[in-house]
Amino acid sequence: METLILHEDPCSGNCYKIRLTAALLGLPLERRFYDITKGETRTPQFLREVNANGRIPVLQVGERFLPESNAACWYLADGTALIPEDRFDRADMLRWMFFEQYNHEPNVATLRFWLSLIGEANLTEAQRGQIAGKRAAGEAALALMDQHLAQRGWFAGEGPSLADIALYAYTHVSEAGGFRLADYSAVQAWLARVAALPGYVAMD
Repeated sequence: METLILHEDPCSGNCYKIRLTAALLGLPLERRFYDITKGETRTPQFLREVNANGRIPVLQVGERFLPESNAACWYLADGTALIPEDRFDRADMLRWMFFEQYNHEPNVATLRFWLSLIGEANLTEAQRGQIAGKRAAGEAALALMDQHLAQRGWFAGEGPSLADIALYAYTHVSEAGGFRLADYSAVQAWLARVAALPGYVAMD
């Protein structure tokens, strides 16, 4: 396989997804760090050479660049047990990965970033006005996950998949955004199962 380089900010759960996927698969991954709070992904050089969208993570594969965390995870895991063989299970895995980006990450991850990394006192009035709505939406996402996991061990198929990695990244640090994981016992048990997987690495 070509050299793999992860352009990332270690505080980002989206970046951590890729690092965790690589670790579970035993793939070597070089890391290049950027501080998103200092605008380091908006420099002319970054926009020209890494990602014209000015965002991380970006997985560099040789001389090619692949933005979007879930796409990068798919690239790494294609042909491995992290993508179910069964056609329905693969689609179900994608369903949960889309759910993560549409229902989970915009609420759970955003509140963690706002409250833990920026600080509520530094938020704009518009951002503060969104906190209650994002908390309610995040709690609804966690409740749906808990309901699903009360009936099965993993999100799709019979074992861990990219759906679990995608949802694990921001769920396991969600208390930094004011969510109470103690309210979701099935989610807590699932978090422990993910952390016990061979090759698991913690978030920086």
